[in-house]
Amino acid sequence: MPTWFSPSRRDPTRSLLCIAACELVGGDEATAMSAACAVEMIHTSSLIHDDLPCMDNVDLRRGKPTNHKVFGEAMAVLAGDAPLSLAFEHMTVMSSGLITPERMIHAVIQLAMAIGTKGLVAGQVVDLRSQGLNPDDVGLDRLEFIHLDKTAALLEAATVIGAIMGGGTQEEIDKLRKYARCIGLLFQVVDDILDVTKSSEELGKNAGQDVITGKVTYPRLIGLEKSRELAEKLSREAEEQLIGFDSDKAAPLVALASYIACRNN
Repeated sequence: MPTWFSPSRRDPTRSLLCIAACELVGGDEATAMSAACAVEMIHTSSLIHDDLPCMDNVDLRRGKPTNHKVFGEAMAVLAGDAPLSLAFEHMTVMSSGLITPERMIHAVIQLAMAIGTKGLVAGQVVDLRSQGLNPDDVGLDRLEFIHLDKTAALLEAATVIGAIMGGGTQEEIDKLRKYARCIGLLFQVVDDILDVTKSSEELGKNAGQDVITGKVTYPRLIGLEKSRELAEKLSREAEEQLIGFDSDKAAPLVALASYIACRNN
């Protein structure tokens, strides 16, 4: 297996979401850890596949050559496939005895849906089919669908399965799902803004890649200023979903929303 399995300078957002959501509803870090690791494995898988020439054709990821540039496309496909199955194996085996079978089944279903035809895969399909189109032919609704499925789905799953592992009520899970959808969309809006305002050195990846591949982005569709306004709106809406929870336990999720809104790479 290539040593480029996990991208350097890891972004821990998804695993932190999982653990913070679990603790918010009364669980502990140990209960959420296997699920948090599973989400990171799937995220790594998605990055390796996303960078392939047949997808987004990216040469640089977090300051290092992408997997296929180092080991070739065939090995990169396998390196991306492996963590998908390993994620479910790890989550179920390592959580055995920590939570009820019913909660585990619920968590597995949520994670599987997030990466399949109702989540990440669906978003990537529509994203690929939208490349090269005029922004007016794509529209805001279609762009939102792409990013809710391609980007927000895994962030949402990380948060929701954390709440499930922690024994959260349905009301708590629903509020955290809405929170995660907001920050998931926020993540992509900010990503689109950074792609046109930062250099490759600052980003640690190829700047302007969306322009090169002909992707429709929020700045291209609604302009840079309105994109920034949308980011502020999504950040506020995310924090509103945390009202009613213990403020100390909710603090990490508030901080994560702020970090995503203000990040520079």
